[in-house]
Amino acid sequence: MAQRTVLVTGASRGIGRAVAEAFARQGDRVAVHHRGSPRLAGQVLAGLPGGGHTVVQADLADAEAVRKMVSQAHADLGGLDVLVNNAGIYLPHPVTDVSYQEWQDAWRETLAVNLTGAANVTWCAVQYMKETGGRIVNVTSRGAYRGEPRHPAYGASKAALNSFGQSMARALAPLGIAVASVAPGYVATDMASQDLNSPRGAEIRAQSPFNRIGTPEEIAAAVVYLASPEAEWASGAVLDLNGASYLR
Repeated sequence: MAQRTVLVTGASRGIGRAVAEAFARQGDRVAVHHRGSPRLAGQVLAGLPGGGHTVVQADLADAEAVRKMVSQAHADLGGLDVLVNNAGIYLPHPVTDVSYQEWQDAWRETLAVNLTGAANVTWCAVQYMKETGGRIVNVTSRGAYRGEPRHPAYGASKAALNSFGQSMARALAPLGIAVASVAPGYVATDMASQDLNSPRGAEIRAQSPFNRIGTPEEIAAAVVYLASPEAEWASGAVLDLNGASYLR
């Protein structure tokens, strides 16, 4: 496979980091995006095999920052063949436990990053991809289907991201751009650590008949496949990656 140029949002840790590393291992050049973790992003950059990688920064809730970030990634990499919309926030806001203002804040902040932010990154990336074709992979969540009782805005944002991805799959196929999504269950990341290290940890692992949670590397392997030339016919698909913990 020829070397490609890849932008991964939220790549300073967790799934995003594993995705960046997986693309770099197969010889691609990667833009490591972060919101406010320059030290971690620098560590990821330093550890990537190969050369020509870069770090880009933006708060995805800021539309103009998104535009500048995607333009920088394109300029630094010399192109943009693959976008992985991985960045997301996960704010607890149980409906019976928060104030009305806290409820509104959680919804506004979550949707601004997880949904509108991803949509804006996509629009900006498509301005480059529409001439050459490409691949877009969205990282959503099992919570889009199973529900997120303590993080309802997160679950709703990921369900909407699934729908957005399928709309884009329909819209962009004539341009040679395939769009697919992965929907992980619990994965061993910083985002999940509070739940996994709580008294609920054993119950969470037992949700899967494998009695464990996923690894970032398992999710990254699926993302790399969906971004490959061979996966064009998977455009529009949402791939569940939850160890049979939730079957729809």
